[in-house]
Amino acid sequence: MIAIVTVLLAFPLGFFLRSHLAANTAFAIAYLWAFTFQGVYLTRMWVGGDNSAIPKDPDTIPVAYGLVCAAIFVVGFGLVALGRRVGARRRSRIPVTV
Repeated sequence: MIAIVTVLLAFPLGFFLRSHLAANTAFAIAYLWAFTFQGVYLTRMWVGGDNSAIPKDPDTIPVAYGLVCAAIFVVGFGLVALGRRVGARRRSRIPVTV
């Protein structure tokens, strides 16, 4: 879920929003919404007996899950920055007519 939100929203937010702060904030809000939704979904699956994402042992910390989520978050900010760069180049090429 968070990977889908990152791929679908990060680059377009950086491309279309002129403010770097607004683009990063919008991406962070969308990512955190998807992260919460995904967490609830995985918890429901865990309660149903699926231990593929969350281990059954309460003393075990799912470090791999946290690292993957953090990596997707960082890649998303990279895509926002890339979209901002591409958008700025495109806007600078368009001649302004009055």
